[in-house]
Amino acid sequence: MVVDLCKIYLKPDGSNLSSFLYLLKKKEPKHFKRIELMIKSIAPFFDRFDLEPNSLNENKIELEWKEKGYPDNYFNAYHLSDGTLRFICLATLLMQPNPPKTIIIDEPELGLHPVAINKLAGMVRKASENVQVILSTQSTNLIDNFDPEDIIVSERENQGSVFRRLKSEDLSIWMEEYTLGDL
Repeated sequence: MVVDLCKIYLKPDGSNLSSFLYLLKKKEPKHFKRIELMIKSIAPFFDRFDLEPNSLNENKIELEWKEKGYPDNYFNAYHLSDGTLRFICLATLLMQPNPPKTIIIDEPELGLHPVAINKLAGMVRKASENVQVILSTQSTNLIDNFDPEDIIVSERENQGSVFRRLKSEDLSIWMEEYTLGDL
């Protein structure tokens, strides 16, 4: 059976994360390895995923992983913090080989360490070279990773929303003393 990766996708709620990562491991090992390396960059305890079909039910794959220095210990998704698990989902979404044409994420920074937020911004920049990425955020740290032209501000005006793209020239004097997130 030939698997068409373009027809298989990471579900919006991430409920198929482990099986999607397993598929990448088998069919797109370079992308899978890049995702693992990205996770290692924010979770120093993480060594690698240990993804295999369950011996009692081959249709089930748990999100299992190995910790550095403890190769014989068992760890699964329940042993990860919410922030680390969220970062794994975001890294998988943004670094997959055939992403959807548009990716919309509401407050992706929630639960993430500031270093992870900076890594997230890098992944967003890279993914946006090929797909439309739309983020909704209130994180000054995340905004500081972008240029004014990357930001669209939504403001309430006359009982409606007005969207306005920022311009560097309009903010140049302010940017001498403040960050984009401060503004």
